Amino acid sequence: MTAQAPVDVVALGESMVTFLPARPGRLADVPSFDRGIGGAESNVVCALAAAGHTTRWVSRVGADGFGDHLVEAIARYGVDTSAVGRDPHRPTGIYFRTADDRDTDAHEVVYYRAGSAASAMAPGSVDEDALASGRILHLSGITPALSADCLALVRHLCARRADRGPLVSFDVNHRPGLWKDDAPADPSVLLDLARGADLVFVGEDEAAAAWGVTGGPDAIRAALPEPETLVVKQGSRGATVHRHGEDPVFQAALKVDVVAPVGAGDAFAAGFLSATLRGLPAAQRLRHGHLMAAAALTVPGDLAPPPARAHADRLAALDDTAWETLRLGPGWTERVPEDTGAEEEVRTP
Repeated sequence: MTAQAPVDVVALGESMVTFLPARPGRLADVPSFDRGIGGAESNVVCALAAAGHTTRWVSRVGADGFGDHLVEAIARYGVDTSAVGRDPHRPTGIYFRTADDRDTDAHEVVYYRAGSAASAMAPGSVDEDALASGRILHLSGITPALSADCLALVRHLCARRADRGPLVSFDVNHRPGLWKDDAPADPSVLLDLARGADLVFVGEDEAAAAWGVTGGPDAIRAALPEPETLVVKQGSRGATVHRHGEDPVFQAALKVDVVAPVGAGDAFAAGFLSATLRGLPAAQRLRHGHLMAAAALTVPGDLAPPPARAHADRLAALDDTAWETLRLGPGWTERVPEDTGAEEEVRTP
């Protein structure tokens, strides 16, 4: 596959080597860490590749061992990495985190990404042909927080113009820790960027924290009328999709026995994008998003094997009562039940 070969989804963004604690506890108390990879955009294309789609990751990493590890690890998922640049002067970013939920006071994360190779991405410094080679270009609000050059690049990619090409998907992914005094702007810029996208993912909590917008999906849609599709994530309740010319659609989230509460947002985006590529109705897109999120929540790391497409399709086709009864736990993606009807599907552990 060459850098210009067409693919289903292209993602632009920084990925970092992640050090995951060998046991729960404060970073000060954890004696050892396991190495993994982490990056919102690369997580999405890894999940999509594992689900059978063709994908490409566009980024920059250092000319160092951590950069080698990232490129090799992401490529092993089946993602094309030929458009990833190597920077001999800047390092690959790394970070350490605890095993706790990001929403709890016990969660700690320490980034070593300032001055990273990816933070130097700018218009003209990445392969524009590669960025235009997908049916969908997926971006997130993390990239514009990295540097003024990264902000300029995402502004360019989100600008509405006749020759833009791919459908632009934008996950707001508001990370308050990135929007500090040395950030290129404040998080309100994410609203302007989202207005230029065709498909936007945003949580109710993100809209309130970044933009001061409260009042639920309808209020967020009023603040973001431009995108063709707006997906509002409502935490453990579910998600609502607004599409031009259609009534809003809500789908309840699944009951999940959570192993690690990380990676679910990226997995949800991957599931929704997969269903979008397949032309499925809005409700089915939301359900496939919830199923991919459930896969991520039931493994220790950010990335999980997705359910087989036929398995996911059977679960997504359940009636509302069966869907709301379904409960998923560790290993559920590997247990493919016989196609004997909804009642057996509901018992999938």
